[in-house]
Amino acid sequence: MKAIQFNFTIIRYVLGLSLGKIIPGFYWSGLSCTQYKNMDPPELPGEDWVMVKTQLGGICGTDMSAVNLKASTYSTPLVSFPFVLGHENIGSIEKLGKNVSDWRIGDRVVVEPALWCKPRGFAELCEYCAIGEINHCIRITEGDVPPAVQIGLCSATGGSWSQYFVAHQSQLYSVPDLISEENALMIEPFAIGLHAVIEKLPDDDDTVLIIGAGSIGLCTLAALRSLGSKAEIIVVGKYDYQAKAAERLGASRVLMSSGSSNLYQAIADETNAVLKKPVMGKPLVIGGIDVTYDCVGSSTSLEDALRFTRNGGRVIFVGEPGVVKNLDWTPMFTQDLQVKPAYLYSHAENYNDEIWKTFDLAIELMNSGKVDLGWMVTHKFVLSDYRRAFELANQRGKNKAIKIVFEF
Repeated sequence: MKAIQFNFTIIRYVLGLSLGKIIPGFYWSGLSCTQYKNMDPPELPGEDWVMVKTQLGGICGTDMSAVNLKASTYSTPLVSFPFVLGHENIGSIEKLGKNVSDWRIGDRVVVEPALWCKPRGFAELCEYCAIGEINHCIRITEGDVPPAVQIGLCSATGGSWSQYFVAHQSQLYSVPDLISEENALMIEPFAIGLHAVIEKLPDDDDTVLIIGAGSIGLCTLAALRSLGSKAEIIVVGKYDYQAKAAERLGASRVLMSSGSSNLYQAIADETNAVLKKPVMGKPLVIGGIDVTYDCVGSSTSLEDALRFTRNGGRVIFVGEPGVVKNLDWTPMFTQDLQVKPAYLYSHAENYNDEIWKTFDLAIELMNSGKVDLGWMVTHKFVLSDYRRAFELANQRGKNKAIKIVFEF
């Protein structure tokens, strides 16, 4: 099968860092860490596993961070090289392990990528997985498969940037007939947004800010509205097409991020806050936003999130930050902010006094018609056209791209 594999070596990494800045296409030329190649499908790691035939494999921002060699090296002990990229997925079961009884060949599924205790073969779950907090699993370097946080980062499982990958039966979710392939592909990023907002929904009289109108920001907005939030939700976008997408999903207002001083003034106007100018740097905001979701994770967005949020307010980091330089944390301290990251998804979400797996809730909201995200899949490419896909992913604004996928 053809696949896109990330193969880290010091020589490839250094060569990629040196030449990729001059020739962006060098990152996926085959001479850096990302390679398009022919390889055998992965073997089933055990009899509780299945092989999935990919229908759509999504391109996520974290995937492109790896391709462009911008990902933090912090997590390298939590991956196993080489790995086939891709964790957003929709497919059908191609092969069953002998111990798999509840699934049939041809069943339409999405795979929850997280490689927690059960996929790793542990009958006795760790203290976190036992209470459903699979995103906090402490065994992600142990068990039946090599170290990896999730499928798409594991040498044994493959990923959705190939025709086939493997998954443990505990990771499988059936896709109802009413859910299109495109909607199903969006279940994973939608689950990210759901997990970010569901622990503590904003009050209906709160003013909420979502920084970033890419797929994760839009999914966070969709999660808030589909769960019934009536809060005033302001979205900060970069492009006009993102503003239209945010309005379609129920944004109260969309502000454009171009021009930092204008954005600060716009936030102050929206919240009746007062701006004070320090000796150096961005304005100090007195008053401001009740709840802020940073769905970008850049040094600019992180600092703005802290500054925009009122004293005692909440800031949730949804976009993965990576290495952030020159970030002034003073607002977090002096404004006594509640700052919390939202990582992956869970099996312990409390919704309407019931405990849900995030993926189950995402599927229920889609199947009931409370949310439709299939239109966010704006571009499809065959895998062999990966060069064009990556070029477009690196120039999303120019090409009006929200979610780019590989189609098999």
